[in-house]
Amino acid sequence: MGPILSDTAMAVLAAAAAPFVFVGLVRVIGFGPTGIVAGSLAASFMASYGGTVVVGSICAILQSIGAAGLGAIGTVVVSIVGALAGVAAVVVAALFGN
Repeated sequence: MGPILSDTAMAVLAAAAAPFVFVGLVRVIGFGPTGIVAGSLAASFMASYGGTVVVGSICAILQSIGAAGLGAIGTVVVSIVGALAGVAAVVVAALFGN
């Protein structure tokens, strides 16, 4: 029963942490709560749009996440991806050793 509990715990932990990690990474690259941070990777990405960031573009979506978080649907989606990553880590560890 130990390995099943640890596998489950890994998936649950990854699912719970994934939204926080994702939003944190978005903010670290410069999509902040008050806008895009000058001189950041996000600023360079925004500049690549040539001054016109279209609604619904990756840049606009990342800025929305940086400013307001993921929202309910985004949190669920990122949690599922996190859980799958946790399960994948358990499978890799089982196949290749701890």
